[in-house]
Amino acid sequence: MSNKVEAVNTEAAIGQIAETVIADSTANPAPLGLMGFGLTTILLNLHNIGLFPLDSGILAMGIFYGGLGQIIVGMMEWKKKNTFGTVAFTSYGLFWLTLVGIIVLPKMGFEKPDTVAMSAYLFLWGFFSLILFIGTFKLNKGLQVVFFLLVILFMLLAIGDMFESASLKKFAGFEGVLCGLSAMYVGAAQVLNEVYKRTVLPLG
Repeated sequence: MSNKVEAVNTEAAIGQIAETVIADSTANPAPLGLMGFGLTTILLNLHNIGLFPLDSGILAMGIFYGGLGQIIVGMMEWKKKNTFGTVAFTSYGLFWLTLVGIIVLPKMGFEKPDTVAMSAYLFLWGFFSLILFIGTFKLNKGLQVVFFLLVILFMLLAIGDMFESASLKKFAGFEGVLCGLSAMYVGAAQVLNEVYKRTVLPLG
């Protein structure tokens, strides 16, 4: 009889162990990714406006903060089981690395993409961003604005390259600065709202 009781108790204990859920006590990595994306986007698009040439500062931001920084954040989002964050941050981190590669590799003897190839590259990233923009309908309005502006930015840059329009690229530069600022706003909101434990910057 006692053996049966012990068996039942053991099964119950195993059942309880199986149902144990470990609470996530890690920090939110998203603001880091948003800031990396936002600052790098603003810097590149200030160049597109014509304020300064494409220099090592932009390339370094593209490799480290916008590139590697976002990839790290994507892996952290994976740990948090956030599929959207994983795909978004990792992909845009790799976007910055590929963009730096497109700029640097021709200086090493590799062929530079022509206007058609570059337009296709930008259009594809615009289409990818459109898919993620649809995903933001289930998220906050701040992210909806970021991804909406990002879709527009890629499309403007793609069309500007296709028609080799300097004026359109310059206009895209202003729109890109706005996109970068919107990403910084969302990142800042997540940080400040958590620190002050109230809504300092609304996300909608």
